[in-house]
Amino acid sequence: MDKISQLPDELLLKILAMLPTMKEVVDTMLLSKRWQFLWMMVPRIKYNDTYKNPKYGSFSLFVDRSFFRHEAPVIEALHFKLGSICGSEDIQAWMRSADKRCVRELTIQIDTFTDKDSVLLPWSLYGGGCRILVTLNLINAVLVDDFTSPISFPSLKTLSLKSMKYPSGEFVKNLLSKCHVLEDLVVEQCQADNVNIFTVIVSSLKSLVMKTLDNRVGNDTEGFVIDAPFLENLDIFHSSGFCIFENVMSKILDANVVVNSWKLWKKLGSIASFKRLYLCVPSSKDVYPAGSVFTSLVHFKICTCETEWVNLLMCVLRDSPNLRSLKLQQCHFLRSEKPRPCWNPSWNEPSSVPECFLSSLETFEWVHYEGAQEEKEAVAFVFRSAKCLKKATINIYSKTNDIHKKLEVIKELFSSTRLSPACQLELR
Repeated sequence: MDKISQLPDELLLKILAMLPTMKEVVDTMLLSKRWQFLWMMVPRIKYNDTYKNPKYGSFSLFVDRSFFRHEAPVIEALHFKLGSICGSEDIQAWMRSADKRCVRELTIQIDTFTDKDSVLLPWSLYGGGCRILVTLNLINAVLVDDFTSPISFPSLKTLSLKSMKYPSGEFVKNLLSKCHVLEDLVVEQCQADNVNIFTVIVSSLKSLVMKTLDNRVGNDTEGFVIDAPFLENLDIFHSSGFCIFENVMSKILDANVVVNSWKLWKKLGSIASFKRLYLCVPSSKDVYPAGSVFTSLVHFKICTCETEWVNLLMCVLRDSPNLRSLKLQQCHFLRSEKPRPCWNPSWNEPSSVPECFLSSLETFEWVHYEGAQEEKEAVAFVFRSAKCLKKATINIYSKTNDIHKKLEVIKELFSSTRLSPACQLELR
């Protein structure tokens, strides 16, 4: 303990910031005089009303006193995990105190699962109180509207809204439009969030994750509207409804698209900027505008859970002349009991071989390979046609993890395929 106490304050504060909650941080004041006031300067504060099952009165009083006595000029991160014993009135009082501090990152996580125990966040949170806030994470709470006060987030660059409920879709549109320097946005919509059309109009946005939770029941009148011309990273996990892109987004480098119904890229525009792409979609038709070319695409991953994955794969390979890495993986349970299409024998003709197979494809990986007929034909086609292939990885899957079954699949794989001696093959 004496050796630790001799460390500089800056290092000791980093150690304190790693403790699970503020309660443990404050308890260090009992160690010695050296530690008596050090906790007041810790830059990262975490309160959790479920940790070690505290009583309501003692926990609330502890938060009030410790937060009031805290003296750090800047609070790098303030994290509230509540809902077990604390509610709306508590968080409103603590937010009024936070408004007077220099908080750069704020997380409010509510662990309640019924409307009766819903926690309403105070208007001061987004009404101009936290003017230097850079990162805001809100989880499972309710936002309220106050028509008399303007929304203001002049410094906010990262915003995460997970399982939140809102006054209306118009409120969400207005909230995001006031985030003038926002760069990263994560949205996970839940059931009954009061938003039919989630509109994102943010010109500064660079990264966007839009996800509808599995328990959300949607229809053709619900969906996303996105207008972010400088977007570079796009993740869409959409179970139902529509997704409309208001303007061409020509700067996207990374795109991950997982949808159950295909009504997505009608207005996506140029795909020439894509460098990395992951697709899991139910159809191979109209996935992107006809005649488009992925001129910059280097890494492509496709999910094999959909019935038309083979056709979609060939479409993308045909339109990706510079592809260097290809990965096939069943990322989800099979979504249809329909038989998968057989590999089209006409694609074996040299004239049908994708350009990337002849000039650029260097790595190939298949995760969850089961040795089905179309899978064997797909592997054979890749091994036979990819002239520049340097490494191939096949991860063999067996439902019972039967080693004999895996050996049988490996035997069939080698008997039906020919691989260039220059290519390194790895089996898992």
